[in-house]
Amino acid sequence: MLAGREGDATRLAMRILVEMAGIAGAERFIEVSSAHIDGGLYHGQAGLDFAERLSASGARVSVPTTLNVSSLDLLHPDLYRGDPDTASAARRLMDFYLSMGCRPSWTCAPYQLPERPRFGDQIAWGESNAIVFANSVLGARTERYGDFIDICAAIAGRVPDAGLHRTEERAGEILFNLSGLPERLLRTDVLYPVLGHLVGVEAGTSVPVLAGLPPGTSEDRLKALGAAAASSGAVALFHAVGVTPEAQTVEAAFQGRHPERTIGVTMERIRAARDDLSTATEEPLVAVSLGTPHASPAELDELAAAFAGDRVHADIDFYVSTGRGVLAEAEGRGTAGQLRDSGVQIVVDTCTYITPILRPRPGAVMTNSAKWAYYAPGNIGVEVVFGSTEECVRSAIEGRIWRDDAFWHDD
Repeated sequence: MLAGREGDATRLAMRILVEMAGIAGAERFIEVSSAHIDGGLYHGQAGLDFAERLSASGARVSVPTTLNVSSLDLLHPDLYRGDPDTASAARRLMDFYLSMGCRPSWTCAPYQLPERPRFGDQIAWGESNAIVFANSVLGARTERYGDFIDICAAIAGRVPDAGLHRTEERAGEILFNLSGLPERLLRTDVLYPVLGHLVGVEAGTSVPVLAGLPPGTSEDRLKALGAAAASSGAVALFHAVGVTPEAQTVEAAFQGRHPERTIGVTMERIRAARDDLSTATEEPLVAVSLGTPHASPAELDELAAAFAGDRVHADIDFYVSTGRGVLAEAEGRGTAGQLRDSGVQIVVDTCTYITPILRPRPGAVMTNSAKWAYYAPGNIGVEVVFGSTEECVRSAIEGRIWRDDAFWHDD
């Protein structure tokens, strides 16, 4: 590859990976079985130039490769409210990645696709929530691969043997004791993004271990937890004792080592983390945005059921983001039609906290996603109110912010 016998694009990809291996202190490369590319999201000319150079040099991915969200909803192009020139550049970027053989999945949740990594698989994934889900919930192994490096790994089919690809680097470092939380809270969806936000703030880049989650905690709840922890911190792997595959026991999660710190998670800490996710309380409600990370089939079904025949208030815009594969399933089950009948706009291929889709109106946007709440104020300049799915739906129906504060009491 370095000698150029497999083409100029492969030579460039391998040169970059060799430099990365030196920085990481890796002594060898390992082959990967799949890749997930974050670089298809348009951030400026540099990303477009890099993809164009690879494409023009005949680059082709050598392993199954999915694509993260883009900057456009290709199925609902009228939703885009941004600059036409930016949209044109974003579409060119998407086309370059398709020309390299990437799959047009356009989702931040590739683990919801039928083909997903298995336990122990070595992979090269970008997108923070996908990385933490693959490492933690699936037990696959990936480092944090950002733009440019991700497509290089997909072309070369290998990555440096370093970081979370190695067993010893996957040991827990910080213990979060959840015994102080009431059982009723542990059994509700809304806890998990809030808990993830707290874990990310405290853990940073460390590997957290959570002791006390209920056995059988659903993938959607773990998805929300990991996405939040990867946003407020840089968590790429967490262990949940008795839940995730590398944490049958506390000892297994820490690989026999002692925790560097132990943090008792109390209701006071959880309430503070919940409040940290809102920038507004009194502003009028103008929109609701769910589906960050992309909503699963079960989450779309639950959202449709939550309306129970009611409809979004005329003054409120309601969006839910999902992958086009999940949307196709929802269309077949009739769920998508129910959501539209309730006044919900379904968004695919992108997400509303990175693409100008929301109408620019003064007021607050409500979400059940800690990731959306963390990034939206800076990315698109909105005020945010965090709440449960029930709070978001009821608020949208009533046309005002409605929250159940009693739910967060200690008793």
